Amino acid sequence: MQTIIAFILIFGGLVFFHELGHLIFAKRAGILCREFAIGFGPKIFTITKNETVYTIRLLPLGGYVRMAGDDAEAIELKPGYRIGILCNENDEVDKIIVTNKDKYPEARMIEVEEADLDHQLIIRGYEEGEEDSLKTFKVHRKAIIVEDGLELQIAPYDRQFSSKTVGQRAMAIFAGPMMNFVLAAVIFMIIGMVQGVVVNDPTLGKLTEDGPAITSGLKEGDVVQSINGEEMESWEEIQKTIQQNANNELNVVVERDGATKEITVTPKLVEDAAGKRGIIGVYAPTEKSFVKAVGHGFTETYLWTKQIFIILGDLVTGGFDIDQLSGPVGIYVSTEEVAKSGTIYLLKWAGVLSINLGIMNLLPLPALDGGRLLFIGLEAVRGKPIDKQKEGIVHFIGFALLMLLMIVVTWNDIQRFFF
Repeated sequence: MQTIIAFILIFGGLVFFHELGHLIFAKRAGILCREFAIGFGPKIFTITKNETVYTIRLLPLGGYVRMAGDDAEAIELKPGYRIGILCNENDEVDKIIVTNKDKYPEARMIEVEEADLDHQLIIRGYEEGEEDSLKTFKVHRKAIIVEDGLELQIAPYDRQFSSKTVGQRAMAIFAGPMMNFVLAAVIFMIIGMVQGVVVNDPTLGKLTEDGPAITSGLKEGDVVQSINGEEMESWEEIQKTIQQNANNELNVVVERDGATKEITVTPKLVEDAAGKRGIIGVYAPTEKSFVKAVGHGFTETYLWTKQIFIILGDLVTGGFDIDQLSGPVGIYVSTEEVAKSGTIYLLKWAGVLSINLGIMNLLPLPALDGGRLLFIGLEAVRGKPIDKQKEGIVHFIGFALLMLLMIVVTWNDIQRFFF
């Protein structure tokens, strides 16, 4: 149960901040954001605030921000349509009833002759009982269209995604991945403040309970002056000397509480993927400092970003197998393993996943943020937008291929972890 909660909190948090980036910059550009959703499928929670419907959906596998002019839900009022209208005190139409008009007996019935809900914000038509007179009704900028019991706010052209400048649209799309990098940096900063940041001083950090260091009498905080007569000026020098002297007795001179002590310790030989080396069971020294924690946040974010790009390069050049990719099932299993190591490791895992999500979304593939940025970039170069229908087809095909890849990766995860 703890793993399920950890997985939902981590994955849901990453998606939340990603979509929050889209929402913030879309609203800053004046775009009407119809829905901010975490998850897909049926709604399990809904609240409406400032024109936007905030929803949590059943399947926690992603999320989206639905922007006006960038969706397929706009309702077109064609000539001949019979609608009901309700007007405000300024005689502006603030509610348009398309279906189930009998539920609004106070509504004025209109046969539409012409309607422009994008630019002019008008409806022209013949009112019931006055069929000989063509009337023009001014529509309020935030008028609501009611169809089959569902309400949809109209979006004048200046509130639509496509009306904004190339820079505004690019920023609204880029802000999602950007927020994932910001989140990762903040997570690593928090880890740095809680755990401390590794420093390169010639000082001993925490000691393991079963290492040669603690049994020989060394203590955390000891300042190492020399080893076998050789002066030590950094943690790197101490580490290198210990690793090169497995099973060899070392004479360590340390300063403790203003006094100098001479202690003998013999590094234990270990062999793993990194090769053979000596260890005495001492961690690197750390320092708790806000400034260093901030630097640590950005440094760790950069190093993990670099590492993920190296892995992507291996995937492109054939040095990385598709079986090494993981989907939600693989992430869940990995989260379960990481959770056993404690909260700090779980936070670090969340930071790495956040960077991963940001990078994956920036790849120039259809249906991803990077693919949309690619089309916006092409528009900037051409001086005119790509045909919306053609772009939609490309994104649809790309989305289908991504779903196919997700199915393959998920099936591989199920076989690897459960069979």
